Amino acid sequence: MTSLQVLYALGIGSISGVIAALCGVGGGVVMVPCFVYLLSLGQKDAVATSLMAMIGTAIVASTQNFKNGFGDWKIAAVTMVGAMLTAYLASDWLKRFSDEKLTKFFGLILVVMGLRMLLLGKS
Repeated sequence: MTSLQVLYALGIGSISGVIAALCGVGGGVVMVPCFVYLLSLGQKDAVATSLMAMIGTAIVASTQNFKNGFGDWKIAAVTMVGAMLTAYLASDWLKRFSDEKLTKFFGLILVVMGLRMLLLGKS
């Protein structure tokens, strides 16, 4: 890695850490686009790198949230089982998509979920 890449990666990590701690997201929403556009990773590598980077973030933020009295471990555990099983299978699907199709799919998910949140809020 070049010095500039290290600085970009630290900045991306810092921004995603704040967003992850406050919003429960960061890997996909912040890291993936930044990895693609600032660090020139392909979409597939950006997705995989984001997931790798979020392991520590999730552990640290979850520990702090638990100490602050937030979170429901029962719901988290059941959700984690479903997410882990599905993610294991879906990770192989990554090979089948082109970077272009994957980028468009990612953008569509962000737009749909963002619009839903903006327009409907929590009902």
